[in-house]
This record gives sequence, C-alpha cells and structure tokens, in this order.
Amino acid sequence: MTTDHFQTTMRAFQRRTPFKPYVVELVSGDRVQVDHPEALVIRGGVGVFVSAAGAPSIFDHEGVRQIFESSGKSAAA
Repeated sequence: MTTDHFQTTMRAFQRRTPFKPYVVELVSGDRVQVDHPEALVIRGGVGVFVSAAGAPSIFDHEGVRQIFESSGKSAAA
C-alpha cells in the first residue's frame, strides 16, 4: 500500500461520523482492532495505535494488507 493510500484510507476510517471500529490487517496476519478515533496517530506512512490497556502497536504502510470494518467488510486491499 502506498503512503498516500494508507494515510487517506486510515484518516477516512478515523474521521467517520459516527465512528465505527475497524481492523487493520497486517501482512504478517496480525490484526489491530481500532476501537476509538483518538487511539491512533498517523504520520509519514506510519500508524501508532494504543489499546485501552496501554499496549502500543506500530505499523507502516508497507506492512498493511487491508483495512476493513469490524463487521468484516473489506475496504482496502
């Protein structure tokens, strides 16, 4: 995924009104469940998510396979 596509897609999901949780699936198979719009920072093609428990997840645009709503509907590949 290009840096621009990554940032545009992530911001679109982050700014939806009302906010709906979404999943960032990484090429490693790991998944990051984004459950709050302010729990994720995006800059320079890198995302940093902090869970409610305080655990950070760091990923970049090259490591993202897809981003989709928690319901399972795919939004980006």
